[in-house]
Amino acid sequence: MEQNQDGSGTAPRQGSAGRDRITLIGVGAVGTHGVLEQEKKIAQPFFTDVILYRDLSQAGRTDDLSRTVDYGAVAETIKDVVMGPSVELIETLAHTMAQRILERFPVDAVELTVHKPKAPIEVTFGDVSVTIHRERA
Repeated sequence: MEQNQDGSGTAPRQGSAGRDRITLIGVGAVGTHGVLEQEKKIAQPFFTDVILYRDLSQAGRTDDLSRTVDYGAVAETIKDVVMGPSVELIETLAHTMAQRILERFPVDAVELTVHKPKAPIEVTFGDVSVTIHRERA
């Protein structure tokens, strides 16, 4: 049997597919993002779902916050990006969020979906979203 660095059990699979994860759904904030001039002037809601990939075995064994990811701080980071400088594309918003999370938190990868439910679309729709996946280099 392949051992973890701490000598316990089978080593986790490489990549994010088989990894432990923490999921936050619907982190909301208002921002002025969009291509149209009205979107840059009138704030609208954005909601973000985020999956943080990290081996959580040490956190589970020790009950120690420092061995996991402070998801409250991740939510604040997402809020800060949404409320920050205006960008035109939600793809850019998602990319910036992922970069900040990878820079600030001990995660192996992040997958996030940014929802823009009030996008200025002339037909009836339920939601517009972009999903990206980024891994630590």
